[in-house]
Amino acid sequence: MNTLIAITGLGVLCLLFEILNFRKAIIPATIIGLLTILGITYTEFNNPHNYYNNMIVVSKFSAAFSGLFIVLTIFLVALAHDFYENHQTKISDFIAIKIFMLAGAVAMVSFGNLAMFFLGIEVLSISLYILAASNRTNLKSNEAGMKYFLMGSFASGIILFGICFIYGAMGTFDVAEITEWSRSAELPIWFPIGISLVTIGMLFKIAAVPFHFWAPDVYEGSPALTTGTMSTLVKVVAMATLYKLLTAMNADLSDTYINIIIVISIASMTVGNVMALKQKNVKRMLAFSGISHAGFMLMTLLSISNSAGNLLYYTSAYSLSGIAAFAVILYVCKNKDNEDIENFNGLGKSNPLMATALTAALLSMAGIPIFAGFFAKMVLFNQSIQAGYLVVVIAAVINSIISVGYYFKLILAMFSKESNEETQKTPFVIYAVAVISILLNIVLGLFPSTVLDLLG
Repeated sequence: MNTLIAITGLGVLCLLFEILNFRKAIIPATIIGLLTILGITYTEFNNPHNYYNNMIVVSKFSAAFSGLFIVLTIFLVALAHDFYENHQTKISDFIAIKIFMLAGAVAMVSFGNLAMFFLGIEVLSISLYILAASNRTNLKSNEAGMKYFLMGSFASGIILFGICFIYGAMGTFDVAEITEWSRSAELPIWFPIGISLVTIGMLFKIAAVPFHFWAPDVYEGSPALTTGTMSTLVKVVAMATLYKLLTAMNADLSDTYINIIIVISIASMTVGNVMALKQKNVKRMLAFSGISHAGFMLMTLLSISNSAGNLLYYTSAYSLSGIAAFAVILYVCKNKDNEDIENFNGLGKSNPLMATALTAALLSMAGIPIFAGFFAKMVLFNQSIQAGYLVVVIAAVINSIISVGYYFKLILAMFSKESNEETQKTPFVIYAVAVISILLNIVLGLFPSTVLDLLG
């Protein structure tokens, strides 16, 4: 609860800095504030508590994921320094929106009441609609904002409809009471229908097949930093929330439900990877890559009782490599009309450090040792095999091999082709974000138990 209050206060402070004309201090002050809030979150990790009649529930799960969200937001705010340098008068708005979005993300994993869960989704979603359409002079950005708004609104409506069914079955929004009553011998048919509708709505949010059609266009049209936010923070938030919903409400996942999750997981991995092979735009390629990774994340639902640590580890590995990749994309494609692969030609010669960081990020996503992405997949595969889902693991291994094809297409462009452009100066912040996020990824790969045992 203290984390949520502190984040909201920090967002208001960003707006006050604009009134007081302290624009240059906004980003440093926000990063310092977020580091302080990370410390507050750490103190809450071993101090579970319920607040306001169970509206907010602070647990190890919520504290661990909130910490991950805060770390990702620190990176995104740091990248904003260079990305919004031509929009100094609006920088407080952009940073404040990102902070309020973080408040929505923390509420989504800390809810003890379905009303708070829905409020968290709306705070997060509304912030993203604004950020997606924030480049007002760009037609693609306007299209991305409108498309995301329409699809996100439909998804939120489906979630709300599901919550209504759950309320109709249980007579309460309180998750603790729903958990207790869901253990009864006979449940109204509305309860599983409600769970199914909420799951469908959340699958829209994580862009899993067949609810993925909005993602490539929205990722391509949105400003690059917003795409990075959606690809890392938002996808992780949605997946963690779906996991908590199914565990917190003691949803008895029937064989039919599990089979549907298996189909969606395999379809997401396959469609995402096959479509990514054809892409020339790097943001679209990473959009389809994200769809495939959503399929991997859904594997945690197959052994939902004991896979919270595995989910935290996989989302940490994926999001850190995503942050590093988008830091390099922001550098390479600055002042460019597009994010095509041709822009990365010769980067290995003109800026070896940036090329190395992007290569490391892509190798982690592909699941190559020594990066955390490899160990995250290995843990997921091991868990799924033990649970008896060998078919999913075989499909996942095949898709991991396919993914190497399009990741190496970008790597080869950086190291085997000649650049047609002069080298541009790299801001220190972009270097720092790319290098630190990759180093954290490698550390997680070398010491996986530091994260895996947190929720064990």
